[in-house]
Amino acid sequence: MSINGVASQSKVLTIDTLNPSIKKVEYAVRGPIVLRAIEIEKELQEGVKKPFTEVIKANIGDAHAMGQTPITFLRQVIALCIYPELLKDNKFPEDAKKRARRILQACAGGSIGAYSASQGIECIRQDVAHYIERRDGGIPSDPGNIFLSTGASDAIVTILKLLMTGEGNTRTGVMIPIPQYPLYSAALAELNGVQVNYYLDEENCWALDVEELRRSLNAARQHCRPRALCIINPGNPTGQVQSKKCIEDVIRFAAEEKLLLLADEVYQDNIYAQGCKFHSFKKVLFEMGPEYSNTVELVSFHSTSKCYMGECGFRGGYMEVCNMDPEVKQQLIKLVSVRLCPPVPGQAMVDVISTPPVEGEPSYEQFVKEKNAVLASLGEKAHLTEDIFNTVPGIKCNPVQGAMYSFPRIEIPDKAVKEAKAKGLAPDMFYCITLLEETGICIVPGSGFGQREGTYHFRMTILPPVDKLKVLLKKLKEFHIKFTNKYS
Repeated sequence: MSINGVASQSKVLTIDTLNPSIKKVEYAVRGPIVLRAIEIEKELQEGVKKPFTEVIKANIGDAHAMGQTPITFLRQVIALCIYPELLKDNKFPEDAKKRARRILQACAGGSIGAYSASQGIECIRQDVAHYIERRDGGIPSDPGNIFLSTGASDAIVTILKLLMTGEGNTRTGVMIPIPQYPLYSAALAELNGVQVNYYLDEENCWALDVEELRRSLNAARQHCRPRALCIINPGNPTGQVQSKKCIEDVIRFAAEEKLLLLADEVYQDNIYAQGCKFHSFKKVLFEMGPEYSNTVELVSFHSTSKCYMGECGFRGGYMEVCNMDPEVKQQLIKLVSVRLCPPVPGQAMVDVISTPPVEGEPSYEQFVKEKNAVLASLGEKAHLTEDIFNTVPGIKCNPVQGAMYSFPRIEIPDKAVKEAKAKGLAPDMFYCITLLEETGICIVPGSGFGQREGTYHFRMTILPPVDKLKVLLKKLKEFHIKFTNKYS
């Protein structure tokens, strides 16, 4: 195209003029394998013949997409909030109506379609604080330290923004577990922070070792300024549950090294292994006494997306800040106000989770039955996945103690490694792409989460219904044997 015979200039925004930090961002759970899976689904709909009839997406922790039934009480309250005319309907229990009325009374104009305060609706923050107090055995929680958010992810990125300073060797470093949930590496790349890897101990059920933290920290101080330590408990993608002693050791380490602690606790109800128990960092911190509880800076995160709820699409979450400098807290309030407020329906979902039915209320028995059924099913699938994978030569799967994923280690023959490299692919990416094309199973290669050099893994959710999960595991077992034989 030309104007008065002069060629128009090239576009202002091109791949060369794009923010270079954006080009470094990678997010494996929705990466190229998932895009190919979507293409294959369309091909199947168009009648293209494949050696399978459906794509089984086991790549992401999206419970309802995998067939989990929503919890009745949660949806009842949200329905009443969205369409208040239903408050006149006698089909809805009174305890659901009571919660909906309280939420609506706190909304401007009595509507969840209105903006809220940037930190979140005050009565919901009060309910979250009371929930935390109940969970932690009475340790006080201040609603002023609660920030509602667009899922936990938004809150995590917000705190990372506060931490980013410096240039060159003074740039902020954030210590993250390897394997890790790729939100952290993606956010650090976008914010031009330094990713400081510490490795979980695969041979010891993905345990966290303070000596490894110290090794990682000392090495990182040669090229950046580490300022924060992230812990994911229960682990994603590794499914381990931290012991109380481990958490105490981490808190002491953070105190000694002057690190801000980020506790990603979105899977806190997802505990399956006998002898394992969820301990919140907040509770352990305060049980350690004033030497730590008055000084260690801690930010804890939770979400509506995981646990027994699986309400990913509502994008509800919160963070609680402990021992944050008051001036910094004012800056945090300013920062969240730029986005106006988190989605109010998501805030309402956070509230219902924080105020579940109690004994004596009409919805109590059904709520407990549904919640326990979801968690029991996940526990069954965690054990099933571990047991079946460990019958396959060349696959080793640690116990899935918690969360929603298995992260088995796989042996890939040298011939397959060479072919992968010839195609410009990581060996486990090549494995997962081949699996998708031959079986329709969509999983994520371990290279997307980080792993020790020379080891290969994949992450797979345990969310499909038991019958479909058994089919998936059978097909994966058969594929692995076939793949190994082909490249041996």
